[in-house]
Amino acid sequence: MAESKDLVAYCGLYCGDCPGYKGEIADLAQDLRKKLKQEKFDRAAEWLSEVVKPFKKYQDFDEVLGAMVTLRCRTQCRQESATTYCEVRKCCQKKNFAGCWECEEIETCQKFDFLKPVHDDAPLKNLRKIKRQGIDKFIAGKRYW
Repeated sequence: MAESKDLVAYCGLYCGDCPGYKGEIADLAQDLRKKLKQEKFDRAAEWLSEVVKPFKKYQDFDEVLGAMVTLRCRTQCRQESATTYCEVRKCCQKKNFAGCWECEEIETCQKFDFLKPVHDDAPLKNLRKIKRQGIDKFIAGKRYW
């Protein structure tokens, strides 16, 4: 997967680093789910649940695996077909910015708050790096996720 400026999100995250973009987790979940079905493991789990209590939740596990299969990013935020719910994206497009690194309000902007549960302060750290060293060096170097 070639590294590209198009994969730098407005918020400073790099789509190429994202498990959803890479699809590895979705692929592994799909492979495991397929193998478990082939082996009819649901039957084994039912039998095992009498002795090993966590197997009582096997159906929940299978449901989670099914959801993990869908964790695949079909579009990046820079594509026109990308989702429109992101306030960061909307703001950058409205201000005609290539990304938040062009904005003077990044240190106090609260539009990143929805990313914090997963990414903590990674977007802000990345934005500072892009602002300091430029996009090409950012892509070539270590990025926060």
